Amino acid sequence: MINTVYQYISLPFLLILFAACKPVNRTMHTMPSVKIFNTQGHRGCRGLMPENTIPAMLHAIDLGVTTLETDAIITKDKKVVLSHEPFFNHEITTKSSGQAVTELEEKSLNIYTMTYDAVKLFDVGLKPHPRFKQQKKLAVKKPLLEDMIDAAEAYCISQHKNPIYYNIETKSQPKTDNIFHPEPAEFVELLVAVIGSKHIENRVTIQSFDIRTLQYLHKKYPSIHTALLIEDFDKKSFTQQIAQLGFNPTIYSPHFSLVNNELIKSCQHNGIKILPWTVNDLAKMQQLKDMGTDGVISDYPNLFASLK
Repeated sequence: MINTVYQYISLPFLLILFAACKPVNRTMHTMPSVKIFNTQGHRGCRGLMPENTIPAMLHAIDLGVTTLETDAIITKDKKVVLSHEPFFNHEITTKSSGQAVTELEEKSLNIYTMTYDAVKLFDVGLKPHPRFKQQKKLAVKKPLLEDMIDAAEAYCISQHKNPIYYNIETKSQPKTDNIFHPEPAEFVELLVAVIGSKHIENRVTIQSFDIRTLQYLHKKYPSIHTALLIEDFDKKSFTQQIAQLGFNPTIYSPHFSLVNNELIKSCQHNGIKILPWTVNDLAKMQQLKDMGTDGVISDYPNLFASLK
């Protein structure tokens, strides 16, 4: 019966039918041609949930962010972990004994000297944060980057969300090479290995204040997007910063206080997107959007819904 039916269907029609039925490959999703304001949840949504944790990332997805912004560090056993510091910050960490990590001892808890099994013994979600009063408290560990990506990808599918993008910072600096983190080449290779294993290269930006990691990435993996982070105290001009980097990054990401019309025009003239950090005031967000920035990073992604 099947053969009888198919003999009356032309080959061109079958080819069209099979093409239409081909499942969508989410891993190859690329940025649309229509300009979209890039809303990034800083460390997931630090103002609302424990930073750099899977619950923070999933809540940011619920709030409709375009991109999950996060930080990466490396353990002794070469695992890529989400963490802003390469040690256990006293503001957010509780030891397995139930005692809080003190400011005096935090840097002695160097994650680069620990296996991930040791890292998992510390809680980073129960201690009330002194600067983020809205932050929900829950028992949670620092996750592996690969586990966070798996969770985010699965959550987007289950909730019928568009594929999420990732902005991952390499937490490194020259003076702490081989003390709190590996040297740039090894750091980038470990990070790219995770990204490649998850097939999300087209949805990832690697950002850093450490231009060495961006330079290595640009040379070895030029197809991966880069973002140059700029501190508010950096007095060099835009031209000097780009010259020092040695290439035009995909994104120029300065502290929001540095943004003015001239800087935005300089980025546009050079074909570089501008995405300031970390903007926690709705009026300032709206002002930056109206000025022509390509997006903003915020601890409070719930504010994005009020942007016009």
